Amino acid sequence: MRTWPKLLSAAEARARFDAHWTPSEFTERLPTPEALGRVLAEALVSPEDLPPYDRSLMDGFAVRAAEVAVAPVTLPVQEDIAMGAAYVQPLQPGRVSRIPTGGMLPAGADAVAPIELTEDPEAEAIHFLEPVAAGRNVIRAGEDVRCGQALIGPGHRLRPADIGALMGLGLTDISVYRRPRVHIISTGDEIVPATETPPAGKIRDMNSYSLAAMVEAAGGVAIREGIVADEWETLLTAARRAFAAADVLILNAGSSVGKRDLVAPLINRLGEPGVLVHGVNIRPGKPTVFAVCEGKPVFGLPGQPVSVLNTFELFVAPVLRRVQRLPEPATVTARLAEEIRSADGREDHVRVILEARDGERWARPLYGVSAMIRTLLHADGITVIPAGQGGIPEGSEVQVRLL
Repeated sequence: MRTWPKLLSAAEARARFDAHWTPSEFTERLPTPEALGRVLAEALVSPEDLPPYDRSLMDGFAVRAAEVAVAPVTLPVQEDIAMGAAYVQPLQPGRVSRIPTGGMLPAGADAVAPIELTEDPEAEAIHFLEPVAAGRNVIRAGEDVRCGQALIGPGHRLRPADIGALMGLGLTDISVYRRPRVHIISTGDEIVPATETPPAGKIRDMNSYSLAAMVEAAGGVAIREGIVADEWETLLTAARRAFAAADVLILNAGSSVGKRDLVAPLINRLGEPGVLVHGVNIRPGKPTVFAVCEGKPVFGLPGQPVSVLNTFELFVAPVLRRVQRLPEPATVTARLAEEIRSADGREDHVRVILEARDGERWARPLYGVSAMIRTLLHADGITVIPAGQGGIPEGSEVQVRLL
């Protein structure tokens, strides 16, 4: 009979895994509009000036500032500059050109007088009520971005404004870190597809769906391989096929040390060095397997729904974020609404509901075993009782990892 080895702490388990795994340089070129939220894998330099020509910032009149400095003054209109068109000729002395916001400023003009400072703006000669200073209401060519100027570099996560700016500069495809392909195998003779009504002794599959959703939320691409029976050759064949196509492989359930728990020995058949950690001193989630096989991360996660959530967020999601160079999510501080205790010396991960009271954030514990999905539905986050601490008093300030 197999028994648990010495359990490692969560930090020790991560350290052992990290000693054997280095994130691969997964990159791809994408059309810029499809790269929102992705992390840039190259340094970008502007290929041109922006704006490419002097532009008006107002609806009004292109003028020589010195000629309206004596306002009130009336000056004839030389031409109407159409939006999206070049001016016909440079601005002649003693004349002005009607210009829209964004219009191309004619050579010879050094300011734009807004319509609000004129009388009868549709007339052939415009009466200016006030002077306008040189440079007012104008943006010069290259004033925003110069050709050859560094824009953003590797490690920058692309925001909506970035997408627009890059497209405006003609940078229509870029190199970003690729979303890792995560293949998920659900094991268990007691599991049936969620679309079926389970007979006595069986339950619907929920973990593969929650795992796939968590993979997508962490930026990965989830591939559900379906339910595989607890039979060695069948499971090994399915694992080898999924492993060949995956960047990361997750086997869900069967990770404990019982007679029908095949995941740990099976992972060792996928490649070297194989299983690095089997069992972590946390609750929920003790039966967790960390492995690296031929450079690929492989995880065996427990079968209980809450354990799946906890171990994925603790161990798998950080790996997916590292592959994509995504930042770790922030935690929030809250006061504990009631005492929480841990009796067995394990690092205890307690689900909590966040509440606002008198301008402060409070965390109320949610109790229930790791098989209870109710706690998944209502929890806002998780706070941790360190191993060996025994508990945290009511009113204590705690860190909450948001779900």
